[in-house]
Amino acid sequence: MMNNKPFSEVIESSLSSWLVQSWQWNVLPAFGSLVVIKTPKRELFGIVHQIQTGSMDPVRYPFPYQKTHEELLQEQPQIFEFLKTTFSCIPLGYKEKGTIVHLLAPEPPTIHSFVSLMEPDLAKQFFYHDKYLHLLFNLSSQIAYLDELLLMLLKHQATLGLLREGKVDHFVQTYSLLIGNDYRRLKLFLQRAQNIIE
Repeated sequence: MMNNKPFSEVIESSLSSWLVQSWQWNVLPAFGSLVVIKTPKRELFGIVHQIQTGSMDPVRYPFPYQKTHEELLQEQPQIFEFLKTTFSCIPLGYKEKGTIVHLLAPEPPTIHSFVSLMEPDLAKQFFYHDKYLHLLFNLSSQIAYLDELLLMLLKHQATLGLLREGKVDHFVQTYSLLIGNDYRRLKLFLQRAQNIIE
């Protein structure tokens, strides 16, 4: 999935989280992807923090056939018709009247809203400030792998060519404040981030 066209839609929605189902079970965003939902009033931004594939039918479960994916497609393609992929998103802000706001939106997206990946130019605008970190930490009780998610965000910024020295310094300072200046956690995080920020 390389374009920014909608590929999924919201099936559960609240101010602090969205559950989204892909239209095709094998078309899914990567962990840490930024996604966009366009509403009549604003564009809502979120980050993918959990992905799950399983059966659509509660009485039919995937069975281990001891065959490769290719063999199964040839011999039993019908088993894939019962699969679904869902992913969970944490909201990271929105764009309204041309301005990006790093706060929870006034209302959640409606059920069946379409979801697409964020375009690179919009992602560059979004990452201009590190204010999204505050929202992530405020909602961290919902995130199983917060530091993993933050590393993916750094990697995403590196891919966009945004990780200049001052940008990295500001990210680290904000992260340090949000973890209560926990030196041990900061040191371990920076060790893992080293290959990304070099």
